[in-house]
Amino acid sequence: MIKEEIRISTPFIKLDQFLKFAGIAQTGGHSKEIIAQGAVSVNGEVCLQRGKKIYPEDIVEIDDYSFTVLSQSQE
Repeated sequence: MIKEEIRISTPFIKLDQFLKFAGIAQTGGHSKEIIAQGAVSVNGEVCLQRGKKIYPEDIVEIDDYSFTVLSQSQE
């Protein structure tokens, strides 16, 4: 499992936007497909909602990647 930390500058980011921001999806349509396939889990649960709000401390997993979301102010 490849673990990465992703820092966001807003209070939350929507899941489809997060996948683009993290470099997993090239477009919004690609994000939508990935999420619809059930390939993404948030905090250990498969998520099918592309508008799901992702907050700092959430963990997003897809394939062999695990992303921990942090706020810009966290060290």
